Amino acid sequence: MRTTEILHLAQPSARRFAPGALLGLLSALCAVGLLATSAYLITRAAEMPPILYLNMAIVGVRAFALGRAGFRYADRLASHDAAFRTLATLRVGIYERLVPLAPDGLAGTRRGDLLTRLTADVDELQNLPLRVVQPLLISGAVAVASVVTVWILLPAAGIALLVALLLAALVGTAANSLIAARSERSIAPLRGAFADEVLDTVVNLDVLTAFDATDERLAAVERADARLTRAVLSSAAGSGVATGILSLLAGAASVAALLMGIPALGSSGFDGPVLAIIALVPIAVFEVISSVPLAMPALRQVRSSAERIGSAVPDDVPPEIPLDRPTSAIATVDASNAVIELRGVSASWPQESSPAIRGIDLTVSPGDRILVTGASGSGKTTLAHVLVRFLEFEGSYRLGGVDVRSLPLAEVRRTIGLSEQTPYLFDESIRQNLLFARDDASDDDLIAVLERVGLTEWVERRGGLDARVGERGSLVSGGQAQRIALARALLADFPVLVLDEPTANVDPGRADALLRDLLSASADPDGRRAVVIISHLPVPAELITGRLRLG
Repeated sequence: MRTTEILHLAQPSARRFAPGALLGLLSALCAVGLLATSAYLITRAAEMPPILYLNMAIVGVRAFALGRAGFRYADRLASHDAAFRTLATLRVGIYERLVPLAPDGLAGTRRGDLLTRLTADVDELQNLPLRVVQPLLISGAVAVASVVTVWILLPAAGIALLVALLLAALVGTAANSLIAARSERSIAPLRGAFADEVLDTVVNLDVLTAFDATDERLAAVERADARLTRAVLSSAAGSGVATGILSLLAGAASVAALLMGIPALGSSGFDGPVLAIIALVPIAVFEVISSVPLAMPALRQVRSSAERIGSAVPDDVPPEIPLDRPTSAIATVDASNAVIELRGVSASWPQESSPAIRGIDLTVSPGDRILVTGASGSGKTTLAHVLVRFLEFEGSYRLGGVDVRSLPLAEVRRTIGLSEQTPYLFDESIRQNLLFARDDASDDDLIAVLERVGLTEWVERRGGLDARVGERGSLVSGGQAQRIALARALLADFPVLVLDEPTANVDPGRADALLRDLLSASADPDGRRAVVIISHLPVPAELITGRLRLG
């Protein structure tokens, strides 16, 4: 996605944005009006006039005080609601663009950095309407109204206020940019790098501990944290300098108003209360426009986050990743006749120059047990990903007599299920890990499928279906993880099942027994389910009906 497109999506529509902006403007005008009216009331009351002459000012002070707080609260509700609703739409849109790329189109993206882009960087985009667009609009409107009002009361003071406001905007922004521009653009990437270091350390803590490499990894985390801290401190320093410049110029504007107003006292109705107004209004105005020099730093950080999001969501999907193509009629696969036919199939991984597999011919009929063998790197996993349409291919691939390119990707994946070499188990109960495949399954269904894969006694010892499996299955062995994954696939009732290295994480002495159990459990009552077994280990001949050797 282009950065401008992401920024456009992050800005709420005019219908949603306008109420918050209008309420914010009213709150800012009330703030200026409160100080001006208070200055007039105090100064006029010092002259000891009849109370009748003060009633309007007293009511004005109360109205502006209530309006400032009330409009401010309503502004926060309306503007944040608009920003958060827009972020929800944007986040869903990003996920929709990422889903077609997964898993193989995201293989080169580090998980911690990607997670940061989809959370912290997307959250950063809320500052576009809240800290950039709305403050600039409100500050500009209030500044114009204040300068015109002071100009009417005393033209020279109006000119001084205008010059001070322009200097504040220009000098404050320039000083902030000079001190912190580079740091602000680097905060988002450094935040992603820090999150990636932390995630790598936490996920691989067992391996790091076993090899006594924990200290080195913690040192890398500390270095990443130090770089991020320096960038944030530099950004804060720039904001502090800009705020200091605004305070100085606000005082200068008030002093200038006094120097020009005192000689004018008594002329053309210019009296003490009016002098108090032109002297104190700049303080309120500068409080409102204090967000202007801070808008550019916020915009730099927003743009940096938008660029990172855009780099994770490319405009064009790599040609190696298949996409759904609109068809006049959605084709379906006859589950009872889900024959796989590959003729001259070649496939490559994204950003790889040479094919991982080339010229593959394969037929898998209902009830077949096909063993795919080959050395490491010969393309066994590539073939599995082609079968379930994670990767695009060249050649002919028909499923149930239908060209798979004319089938929706979801239909192919409803027909062919993949149990990967390292099955992903959610940090949940055994029940939830199974219901993921079929959410309407009863506990009796779950127990039945666990019995088919030989896990009934193990589940009972663990305390039943509510037993947790740990993060990424850390509380179960490799063989148990494969059995849970197979149970999940059986619940989904795939006509064709692809087992990618099911014994890779199992002791060699138990691999043969596990493979026999898996093949026995995967058979359906009608004997129609086909199984493609990918393995680098020997498989007993009586367990298979055909072979394909790669490489």
